Amino acid sequence: MKAIVTGHSRGLGEGIARALLARGAEVMGIARHGNPGLPGVREVALDLGDPAALSAWLDGGELAAFLAGAERAILINNAGVVQPVGPPGGQGAGRLALAVTVNVTAALVLTDAFVAATAGCAGRRVAHVSSGAGRAPYSGWSLYCATKAALDMHARAVALDGLPNLSIASVAPGVIDTAMQAEIRATAQTDFPAIERFMALKRDGALADPGDAGAALVDYVLDARFGNAPVADLRDLG
Repeated sequence: MKAIVTGHSRGLGEGIARALLARGAEVMGIARHGNPGLPGVREVALDLGDPAALSAWLDGGELAAFLAGAERAILINNAGVVQPVGPPGGQGAGRLALAVTVNVTAALVLTDAFVAATAGCAGRRVAHVSSGAGRAPYSGWSLYCATKAALDMHARAVALDGLPNLSIASVAPGVIDTAMQAEIRATAQTDFPAIERFMALKRDGALADPGDAGAALVDYVLDARFGNAPVADLRDLG
């Protein structure tokens, strides 16, 4: 089994990579920064916010070479950013473009390349890491909500394509104790009115451990149920 994970260097992505390694997978991690605590991961230093760099890397053939000969292959599009937070009018063109590129464009580009490279694979799975914010709106999170909703719709549409031996789902993993959560708690309430809810989750110890969440996500991706529903929430799965 060969697996590709974006944003593997910390948080949920690190938890996913560790869980895949524990299950005997060959893992390629794609992120701007490496993680020396994951010596079993084949790391690719790549800024997913740079479309030209991503395209050039794919043209170089490293992804296709890694996946060559795999009987089972997995792509987990985990990388994402929450900024800019706040209503339109102050989000800024640069930050908006970067967020859409990381959260959506990179995931779709990698999915396309993965599907092409695994055409002869007996079993292949694509998981987008989504969010409840893609299914319920939050004031101040118009960009984040929109990009996560885009991943959900992409999974729905690709599922209808009926590609051979391909299962796809956009999966919300729950609220996890990551650097992104710390970033959210540091946001001004005027930009994100729901901040108190997230402060309370941290205060009450209700945030999931990234390692546990990563293991739960991998368990689901490897489960026979994966892909039965193109949009899923780990909190709803027994």
